[in-house]
Amino acid sequence: MELPTPQDLRERRNDLDLTQSELAERADVSQPLIARIEGGDVDPRLSTLRRIVDALEEAEGGILRAEDLMNSPVVNVAPDDSVRGAKELMDSEGYSQVPVVRDGRPEGLIGNVDIRQREEDNVGELPVAEVMHESITTVERDATVDEVDTYLDHHAAVLVVEDGETVGIITDADIAAHVS
Repeated sequence: MELPTPQDLRERRNDLDLTQSELAERADVSQPLIARIEGGDVDPRLSTLRRIVDALEEAEGGILRAEDLMNSPVVNVAPDDSVRGAKELMDSEGYSQVPVVRDGRPEGLIGNVDIRQREEDNVGELPVAEVMHESITTVERDATVDEVDTYLDHHAAVLVVEDGETVGIITDADIAAHVS
C-alpha cells in the first residue's frame, strides 16, 4: 500500500471542492491538523491518515457501508421455534442459514450444517436454541465493506444492528454482488 503524500491529500481534497474544515469534520480530526498534514509539517499516525483517506473516499462515493450491502428486513426465527419450522423457512426462502432473534436482538444463527450435525432422530422437534450456534458477528450500519469482509473470512454471515436491534444481514454473496 502506497501512502498518499501531503500534496496528494491536498489535491484530492481540492478536486472534491472540500475545505480543510469540511474534510476535518468528515474525518473527525481538527482543521489545524489537516492544514499541518497538507503543509508537510507533521506526519500523522496511520490511524489518522486512514480516517482522512476514508473521508476522502466517502466524499468520492467510493466507500460501501454495511447499510449499502445488507439485506433487510431480516428473515429470522426465534430461539423457541422448532428446528423443523426453521428448516421449512430456510427451504421456502432459499437460505442455508437464518439468524436467531429474540425481541429484535440477535442470539445466534441456525443453518443446514447445524441441523445435519445433530444425530438425534427428533432434531426437527428440538427448539432452535438447542441447535443454533451462538458465534455471531455484528456491525453497525456505517461499518465499511472492508470491515464486513474481514468478519466474513471467519463467519458465515454478519448481522447489522442499530441500537442492539437486528436491522440487516450480509453474507459472502452480498459482497460478491458488489464486487462484480
